[in-house]
Amino acid sequence: MHRQSVVRLARQFGGVQVVELPPPYLAPSLHFSLIRSPIQCSSFSSTAVASGRDANKVRAVSAIHRTGPKFPLGVSKYPLPKPVSPDAIERRSPTPNHGLWGFFPPDKQALSTPEYDGAHGRSWSIQELREKSWEDLHSLWWVCAKERNRIATSNLERERLKAGYGEYEANSRDRAIRVTQKSIKHVLRERWYAWEEAQALYNKGYRPPTDEEEPGQ
Repeated sequence: MHRQSVVRLARQFGGVQVVELPPPYLAPSLHFSLIRSPIQCSSFSSTAVASGRDANKVRAVSAIHRTGPKFPLGVSKYPLPKPVSPDAIERRSPTPNHGLWGFFPPDKQALSTPEYDGAHGRSWSIQELREKSWEDLHSLWWVCAKERNRIATSNLERERLKAGYGEYEANSRDRAIRVTQKSIKHVLRERWYAWEEAQALYNKGYRPPTDEEEPGQ
């Protein structure tokens, strides 16, 4: 469409100025809409809606800025609960054998001494653990786990206090415990492989000789 024709239509349908119309190749829909119907526009306003149109009394109430409400609510007539005094709480008997004491040394202090951490023996060897039963290995594993938890608690307290001592003794004890746990895993892995081999031989038809039968028969 020619630009002069667009200008004439704009003056006829709404009186839009020439400077407000973009070129036809940028906004062709705007130029063709002038032919179909007159331009409809409404003024834009950023002001809030008048208060007379909104019947909500707690509009714009903020709990952060403490801006309302200025009238008592329905639960205001009920008294607020009060905390119980420490003197009124029933005293509980202490439990010296509580399981959580396993995270602390025998003296029940959060920070263990270097003398206590340094007084430990060697790790269990694989040959020694092979002679243990499943129950013994299970019990020994959890003894090691509890001792490592105790060492971790002391290390955390030592780091918090910035004591500056005891790290070498604690790490040496933890290293010996981890070697024992690796040996337990090694023994259990051997027993698992032996069980798989025995199961495979049994499925192939092999039956071990009894005491009444001779191996050559």
